[in-house]
Amino acid sequence: MQRNLQKIVVVGLGYIGLPTASMLATKGHQVLGVDINPKTVATINQGNIHIVEPDLDILVRSAVGSGKLKASLQAEEADTFILAVPTPFRHTEVNPKTPDLSYIEAATRTIAPFIKPGNLVILESTSPVGTTELIQDIIAGLRPDLFNLEPRTSNREPVFIAHCPERVLPGHIIRELVDNDRIIGGVDNASAEKAKVLYQTFCNGSIYLTDARTAEMAKLTENSFRDVNIAFANELSMVCDKLNINVWNLIELANKHPRVNILQPGPGVGGHCIAVDPWFIVAAAPEEAKLIRCAREVNDSKPEWVLEKVKNVAVRFKNPVIGCLGLAFKANIDDLRESPALEITRDLMASGIGCVMACEPNVNGSFQEFPLHELDEVLREADILLVLVDHDEFKGIAFESLKEKIVLDIRGIWR
Repeated sequence: MQRNLQKIVVVGLGYIGLPTASMLATKGHQVLGVDINPKTVATINQGNIHIVEPDLDILVRSAVGSGKLKASLQAEEADTFILAVPTPFRHTEVNPKTPDLSYIEAATRTIAPFIKPGNLVILESTSPVGTTELIQDIIAGLRPDLFNLEPRTSNREPVFIAHCPERVLPGHIIRELVDNDRIIGGVDNASAEKAKVLYQTFCNGSIYLTDARTAEMAKLTENSFRDVNIAFANELSMVCDKLNINVWNLIELANKHPRVNILQPGPGVGGHCIAVDPWFIVAAAPEEAKLIRCAREVNDSKPEWVLEKVKNVAVRFKNPVIGCLGLAFKANIDDLRESPALEITRDLMASGIGCVMACEPNVNGSFQEFPLHELDEVLREADILLVLVDHDEFKGIAFESLKEKIVLDIRGIWR
């Protein structure tokens, strides 16, 4: 174990980078976390966290307290560099869902001056097929000296580059970092093997090696599979609404079949993975990815369907107060990325059909876009209650206490 300890630079200290950096540090590695946000850097160096994730505060406090983790605005020389930065969309005339690789490109340029022969560069960010090869090309362009060296063997370049996509669920990140199986794809076999040695220092799950393109596609496939199945549930909810059938009861009964496992519908699909990754496949193969595109369109259309439901009942009031319960993309987290609940709340506010009061118990004072209200206040003031996220706080509400209100339960809390 001791001979595998390394100096590691992790670029990007968000929902993936910070847990990964902290986990590596608690396993004995010397870790430098790099982020462009000075407030984030200062917060972590104080042993605190800037995001909500169970047990992450304990892990960060331990890592920083041991001296094995520190945060910085600048990278340094290291044995391994891990890139854990966002891969959002950019809007173009051809495709409004074009993958935006600018963060990955910028992170690669940040570490390029510090790379030495024999170093390992790992991309953890979920990325379109070919991104790991792009990183190799950028490094080669900025540091031709590394690639002009005499190879150590007949088929090796001096820099190892691999993709190891994260596979964790928000709300369970710490446990799943350790327990989940991992896929590692290298630009060559030696890169994959070298990355495996590092991940074995903290992963209890099995580690499967492949090439970089297959690893990239595997992560996109996993999330596209989920998206297609959620789209079925969301479409089913809209069909059942039209036919006056309780979709929650229907799904419960259908799932009694031994080979049926329908997921639960909601206001759409959010998060940095499932709502985004399928579009990477569509962008790469638009003519072939017909089902994947259709599922995305179904899930992207669900917020508009929810809005229409609210508008249809709002006409009963002269100036209704609409209480939106939840802004996060899933239950019991603070993550607002690609959140359909947040999109619906924004659109309701812009529509002017009433006074909108939003409640999100997991978001702290850093949210400044519009006022947030306490749950008791929303329950007292709202004429229409719109349940967008099934947070535990909302599940504790007695449905009988809401009999004077119109309740649109999009998450099926009161089935």
